[in-house]
Amino acid sequence: MATVMAFWEPLMQQTDRTELKRLPERGSHDPAVIYAVLDAGFLAHVGFVSDGQPFVIPTLYGRDGTTLYLHGSAASRTLGVLEQGIRICVTVTLVDGLVLARSAFHHSINYRSVLALGTARAISEPARKTRALLTISEHLLAGRWSDARGPTRQELAATSVLEFTIEEASAKIRRGPPKDDEEDYARRTWAGVLPLSLESKSPIADERLPDDIPLPPYLNRPWRLPVG
Repeated sequence: MATVMAFWEPLMQQTDRTELKRLPERGSHDPAVIYAVLDAGFLAHVGFVSDGQPFVIPTLYGRDGTTLYLHGSAASRTLGVLEQGIRICVTVTLVDGLVLARSAFHHSINYRSVLALGTARAISEPARKTRALLTISEHLLAGRWSDARGPTRQELAATSVLEFTIEEASAKIRRGPPKDDEEDYARRTWAGVLPLSLESKSPIADERLPDDIPLPPYLNRPWRLPVG
């Protein structure tokens, strides 16, 4: 559930933790750039330290303004640690293509990524938790929430939803062709970009689905991860 950024919204907070030191021309602290990457993706990796041991876990998310809602099982040990309100790092990366250079050293990928820092806290109130789950669901596939049965009290209790406020963030993006050393441009080696995309295929109905239930409108149109 993306929130449109007003033109006057200030740049994201910037400290040495999110300072772009390598190839800074590819980076940005502009909220519009950061939110565009977050809204295009749906899978985040959450990093945190528990008892001196670093962990990184994948999780689905949805965005509402400067807040990300993170979803998982209440039985998850790692999410249980996050519920205590510890500081975490959330990253989202979208791969748009393989960049094939004339030298092995200059091979790369075209990508869009965001690194966000802040504190995650558990949502316990059923109404707020339901709203957060709706935000995640609509972020993944708009229209699905109203088509499915909502969560019961027991299902809500079995689900952890974390509220993560973005306090500081940066985006980094690479686009375009390979950048070879000048002397390598004379090599007779194919070079360029192999575009990559994530897109939906034809829906496969559950074997217990009655034949007279039509395909919902939101599945009748192809889904494709927005290309940067």
